[in-house]
Amino acid sequence: MRREIELIKRLYKEVEEIAKIDYQRMSRAGKPEAIFAEHKTPDDLVKIVGEYLKKSDAVLITRASKEHIMAVKDSFKELDIQVNERGRCLIVRKVGHKIQKMGKVAILTAGTADIPVAEEASMTAEFLGLDVIKFYDVGIAGIHRIIEPIAKILEERVDSVIVIAGMEGALPSVIAGILDVPVIAVPTSVGYGVNLGGIATLFSMLQSCSSGIAVVNIDNGFGAAVFAYLISLVAKRRNE
Repeated sequence: MRREIELIKRLYKEVEEIAKIDYQRMSRAGKPEAIFAEHKTPDDLVKIVGEYLKKSDAVLITRASKEHIMAVKDSFKELDIQVNERGRCLIVRKVGHKIQKMGKVAILTAGTADIPVAEEASMTAEFLGLDVIKFYDVGIAGIHRIIEPIAKILEERVDSVIVIAGMEGALPSVIAGILDVPVIAVPTSVGYGVNLGGIATLFSMLQSCSSGIAVVNIDNGFGAAVFAYLISLVAKRRNE
């Protein structure tokens, strides 16, 4: 048993007593590990990023505060750092690191208030090698606004569409009823009282009348982008 435990420990790297880094997630599950910064101290985040970069050329950090961003910038000045403050995420890359192109995704938001979640999805998708086209504030309150995005999406031949909405969460149903690609719906916590922090939106998306929709958790732009990446990854494999 002791030998088996030692073998298992080789699959991850322990950082002091604060984290266990899964270096083999990409080779095992087809997607890299990301660092969720929220509730971590800036010092802990820096330690985890530093250890991760010993065996990786790039790392994605999500839900980062301004303090997190400043700590990473100060600690890794020799590296390329891409920051998206609106999406609360950043990418740290070794100089010269290139991303392998995997596919293409469209990202739509119902409203301007949904953009932070969309920017998390966009940053994640770009980190994973997806080309991203964006259409913001095209919700059903002005349904005519989706005509141009739909035409562009059809022209661009995307692998999937991420649709982000709060309130009653109707936009993914509309998009899925028109397009012949997978739709990944992201409920947001945007809305008045009975929205219940996004729970009402989540329920609405889960009972969509349109088929072909997968729903991720509330405000989970990261999870939506990873799902979109896996769709593109499978499509790329079949075309090779």
